[in-house]
Amino acid sequence: MLACVDSAALMGIDAYIVNVEVDVSSSFPSFTIVGLPDAAVQESKERVIAATRNSALEFPRRRIVINLAPADTKKEGPSFDLPIALGILIASETISQPMLKRFVAIGELSLDGSVKPVNGVLPIALDAKANGKEAIIVPKENAREAAVVRGIHVFPVDCLTQTIELLKECGPEPFQGSPLDEALENPEYRIDFSDVKAQEAAKRALEVAAAGGHNIIMIGPPGSGKSMLARRLPTILPPLNLDEALETTKIVSVAGQMPANTALITSRPFRSPHHTVSNAGLIGGGTIPRPGEVSLSHNGVLFLDELPEFSRDVLEVMRQPLEDGVVTISRAAMSLTFPARFMLVAAMNPCPCGFATDPTRNCNCMPQQVRRYLMKISGPLLDRIDIHIEVPHLRQDQLMSEQTGEASLPIRDRVRRAREVQQRRFEGLPIYCNAHMQSKQLKTFCPIDEPVKDLLKGAIHQLNLSARAYDRILKLSRTIADLAGLEQILPNHVAEAVQYRSLDRKLWG
Repeated sequence: MLACVDSAALMGIDAYIVNVEVDVSSSFPSFTIVGLPDAAVQESKERVIAATRNSALEFPRRRIVINLAPADTKKEGPSFDLPIALGILIASETISQPMLKRFVAIGELSLDGSVKPVNGVLPIALDAKANGKEAIIVPKENAREAAVVRGIHVFPVDCLTQTIELLKECGPEPFQGSPLDEALENPEYRIDFSDVKAQEAAKRALEVAAAGGHNIIMIGPPGSGKSMLARRLPTILPPLNLDEALETTKIVSVAGQMPANTALITSRPFRSPHHTVSNAGLIGGGTIPRPGEVSLSHNGVLFLDELPEFSRDVLEVMRQPLEDGVVTISRAAMSLTFPARFMLVAAMNPCPCGFATDPTRNCNCMPQQVRRYLMKISGPLLDRIDIHIEVPHLRQDQLMSEQTGEASLPIRDRVRRAREVQQRRFEGLPIYCNAHMQSKQLKTFCPIDEPVKDLLKGAIHQLNLSARAYDRILKLSRTIADLAGLEQILPNHVAEAVQYRSLDRKLWG
């Protein structure tokens, strides 16, 4: 007898329907899976057999052929265990044929028949809804994630026996998800900007970066607070909207990094890979490509501490996603594109020992060592970083002071107001903040008068700015004006923006 159960597989951060076709015939006992299964799918044979028998169900001793259609696409992972088991039981007439055409089923089976969680449930639920499915059967631990998608019933199951009861229409009621708006509006953070003493100039630079989505590099001696500042940047970014939260959650879910019993990622990502990360770890890769750190930080912050310690090849592959906001990974079998619209925050010392700019400590580095250290960061990469800020060593009186700085909430309110201005400005365009503007948009949205032009001419001449650096000064000026609530870019806005582009000329020449 022939049976068909609908399941789903992942392609990048999206999903597609897979028809699990099962044929059970009276012939010499065998178990074959076709349709380009990987090793994990092939091993499902042993899991399905053991789970069926340990659930007090009869497993047929016949010829079994499983076809995973479409047959020309590679299938991977253990999420087909549950639909394969259901298809075999239906085809062997161990259980009656239910109305499976309106269901999508996914889940990994343990040997005892329990259903274990799988990756990528959110994109699978979205695809099931788009294909007109009425319901999705998921492992119990994935129910909250699937229930984010409205308009499709979510049935959580924790064992094979419960799944069979569900299909006989005597199982549990659909899972009801919790409201998400409040969680998105008020993300929780355990850290705050008020924890950082002094460093007002650096805090101002981070506020400007957050308001316009600009990349930033902080340069200073060890212990000056660079990492502390960077880790608090997400606390002043505007909350995720629902579309951003869904896209962020899809990436985290596909990567298998979804926290247990979590419905939706409600706070902006903060990723801080170690400097030994490989090209594939940063950009993404694998035989079947998986998202890397630049995609996992999409809609959030990618923090690279000790920037010169990263391999130069690793840093250079970031140049394309920094410009385009996406990363395309090509393999012989497929080419996948992952979103990678992130804020790059980098931190580094001014020299190998770290004390070249510290007035309280002597630098013991030779000039050749300092130059070799700084030249690990290429000019094209520096040009793609909008803000360069020095973070000086704290004085003793600042360190011992009991005075706290401004909290994250009022800064976030100012950043949110500036972002709302930008959203109204770019309505109808695929741009969400000033940092994403191209040259064409700069002419439209960054008009400048003669005093501002004269100031920019002097800056270009003195700092030897590239065309890309000039564009980034205009974007920064636009953001500073937005924070001030002004439509016109004034000379003081440009002066502050130029100051954020002068440190790299001082250190790198």
